[in-house]
Amino acid sequence: MKILILISVVLVILAALLGTLMSHVEQPKYRVILAENNIELREYAPLLLAEVEVSGERKEAINQGFKMLADYIFGNNVSKTKMGMTAPVTSELNEKLAMTAPVMQQGQEDKWKVRFVMPTGYTLDTLPKPNSSRINLIPIPTKRFVVIRFSGLAGEDNIQLHTEELKAYISEKKLKTVGSPVLAFYNPPWTLPFLRRNEVMIEVPFSPRD
Repeated sequence: MKILILISVVLVILAALLGTLMSHVEQPKYRVILAENNIELREYAPLLLAEVEVSGERKEAINQGFKMLADYIFGNNVSKTKMGMTAPVTSELNEKLAMTAPVMQQGQEDKWKVRFVMPTGYTLDTLPKPNSSRINLIPIPTKRFVVIRFSGLAGEDNIQLHTEELKAYISEKKLKTVGSPVLAFYNPPWTLPFLRRNEVMIEVPFSPRD
């Protein structure tokens, strides 16, 4: 019994260490303009993204998108180039605009945009061309986001709770926003919940005086 307990403790420690080490990959550069508790206003440097659109339930869609994008950066591209893993993996609900009434959207599956941030040092011209026509390479200019950071499992309840907290902050500060929330996940799935870094990000447009 003592041996089993010791093995369990060792496995937990290894999982914590491995999850932390695997999370120390290249991340997008940003500067913090304002910070209040677990909410920050950030300005991100220009990025290159690999993006794929996947239909269905959020968790399954993200899993499918992750596999396709991981396949691309691990060599399934025209030049067979392997690229380094980066963080975070992001996803965004591709919300459709109603043409005349909400009924136009009934019966349609949700579509999610799943994205990998490309490693620095590449340009749009030098990035390996994906073999899959579903993967798009997209340049993103400097942007600002208001971001809430939280740990734990990224289940629907946890995401919803922090999305609402972020929206309440936005409303309180009378911030203008652009687009729908972006979910960002920084850790491999075996990372212990209390060590995980999850974020909800909402774009904030530059003001005329910026």
